[in-house]
Amino acid sequence: MASALAIPPVVLLAVVACGGSDRGQDSATETTGELSLVATTTVLGDITENVACGAANVETLMSPGQDPHAFELSARQAADLADADLVVANGLGLEQGFLDVLLEARDTGTPVLFVGEGVDPIAYGGASDHAEEESGEQATLDPHVWMDPLRMAEGARIIGAELARLAAGEGASLCADAYVETLVALDTEVVTTLGAISSDSRKLVANHEALGYFAERYGFELVGVVIPNGSTLAEPSASDIVELVDAIERENVRAIFAESTANPNLAETVASETGRDVEIVSLYTGSLGDEDSGAATYIELIRTNAERIADALTG
Repeated sequence: MASALAIPPVVLLAVVACGGSDRGQDSATETTGELSLVATTTVLGDITENVACGAANVETLMSPGQDPHAFELSARQAADLADADLVVANGLGLEQGFLDVLLEARDTGTPVLFVGEGVDPIAYGGASDHAEEESGEQATLDPHVWMDPLRMAEGARIIGAELARLAAGEGASLCADAYVETLVALDTEVVTTLGAISSDSRKLVANHEALGYFAERYGFELVGVVIPNGSTLAEPSASDIVELVDAIERENVRAIFAESTANPNLAETVASETGRDVEIVSLYTGSLGDEDSGAATYIELIRTNAERIADALTG
């Protein structure tokens, strides 16, 4: 994405959910400032805390290990959304389980920042496109934008600009600039980590369609997915399984990458049907991990995923 850091001066407002080092469903972070921020996902919570760097109180709605596709709000969390100074959300259909609450909060005056809409989202299958406000258009776009650290560097700047506006100060913008530099350096590190994978081995099969942005950024081919849908809640048909098994055998795929938040049984079934040694590798695609998981922060998540992919495809 050549223009990944070119941020438009105007960004869409929407409900934002944030999280910090002490994340947890129904638990706010320690008070650190006057602004009250809410982030929907653990990834956005971590990014928002790094951007705010102590200038705001950040609460993350989801806990580590929760599947964002299946998440539902508690009554207390819905109230926190309505009372927030800013809600940081992913958008693009990821928070479908409580989109009505986000839209209602926005309509009644709570600023809601849908970050995914501002980072050049792509359609499933890799076609580049900009998000449209109509929900029908959003449904065709891939919400897993955080799998590309350069897009999230752009997202950090968008969040920083909005925090600076709300706080009438430059502190958040300065923190955003420093965090953007860290994410750009992370991208360079990932390129190096993946450099050992030959072009013939750059083929990915995922449990569901969560690796599109990763594949686009780092030059991988998406051979197929176990669950042929952008959500982990769908189920493949028997013919879907047969087609995927055939593709794995034809393309000599070495691993199936399953998200840490989902049951790997279907992926294991597909691997066994191939009649060959296909490894099941767990990635952090929907949520941060626990403190000792190697994915407790967004930076750790990207680094660990890159290392696991490199190990699986070069071993």
